[in-house]
Amino acid sequence: MMRDTIPADELLHKAHAVGQYYGFTPLSSLTARARGNMPKHTGYPEALTHLSLDPVAETVVSFLRHCQKVECTPNPRQPLFLWHTNIAPGRSVQKKATIQFHALGTDRAIADVVIIRALIALTRDLYHEEPVVRLNSMGDKETRARYARELGNFFKKRASTLPQECLDCAKRDALEAAELAIQSEYADDLPAPTEHLSDASRKRFEDLLEYLEMTETPYELAKNLISRGNVWNDTCFELTIGGRRVAWGSRYSDLTRHFFPGPSLSATCAVLQIGSEGMAVKKANPARLRFSFVHIGDEAKRLSIKLAEDFRKAHVSLAQDIGVESLTEQLHLAERRASPYLLIMGRKEALEGSAILRNTKTQEQTVLPLLGLAERLKAFV
Repeated sequence: MMRDTIPADELLHKAHAVGQYYGFTPLSSLTARARGNMPKHTGYPEALTHLSLDPVAETVVSFLRHCQKVECTPNPRQPLFLWHTNIAPGRSVQKKATIQFHALGTDRAIADVVIIRALIALTRDLYHEEPVVRLNSMGDKETRARYARELGNFFKKRASTLPQECLDCAKRDALEAAELAIQSEYADDLPAPTEHLSDASRKRFEDLLEYLEMTETPYELAKNLISRGNVWNDTCFELTIGGRRVAWGSRYSDLTRHFFPGPSLSATCAVLQIGSEGMAVKKANPARLRFSFVHIGDEAKRLSIKLAEDFRKAHVSLAQDIGVESLTEQLHLAERRASPYLLIMGRKEALEGSAILRNTKTQEQTVLPLLGLAERLKAFV
């Protein structure tokens, strides 16, 4: 039977572990570093006061305000992969615990895939069942406007067969009416948004599907999955267990311009909400990580996504930054961790099925096969 409530300590522990292996830094650690230098007040962007934000959008806005407050600014050269929660060690949890994963500053499909894979791992751990990934694309502004017009025509043509509630709603908001039709099970012949994608949105969606397939990530296309809010764009997805939604995510690039200087940054998020109880115990400082895994090139990135679960299940003391493409930035983050070993995989190693293990003190290198790699690393203590 699916759990409705999970202890706060368990939620925090498992989110930390998943974040570490999939390359997400806890926002709380950035807050701790910035403490003392943070501005006393960060105002709510005036432009957002006129928007009708759904609960997930409100959660994302709160996260972005926090990023802004600690002066945490991503850019395409240095994207940020962060996770955040409203569970604070040593404090009683709120009625609904929230865990969210964000990729800021990268337009690549790998950002969506890493978030989806992290959510699969976390929901599998929390619910002890295999989640179903359902996804769709609502496209960019051009696509959404085109799709809204198509929905308006749909409701006019089906006026004799649809509930009056849907028809009245369609006069105000066609997307909201579509959502209502889906809930009322009148959506069998509802137009699919993917049939109206702009060329740019179609390319982004095809790239995502290709990346999911190349990393052997199971998914279902869901034409009736709609992101209605005006802050969302392109891909939207959900994770369900037994037909019940446990997490939802989407791209939200237009929202970032209200919080970071310059043009809008690409951004993707996923939010998991669940009832929680108890108090999260304040943990001691974690032991130094033994291994930092850096990878160069698409082949290595795809393999690193699949290897993350092997490392996690084997409890190897390892961290990596899967979504960060720059080798220089990966090495900088690895140096900050001060791991005694560096695991390196480039295109050549990925094609050969191997990785290089370097002792950061002696610079001695060992080539290890990827088959059984997680267990082999345990010998390097």
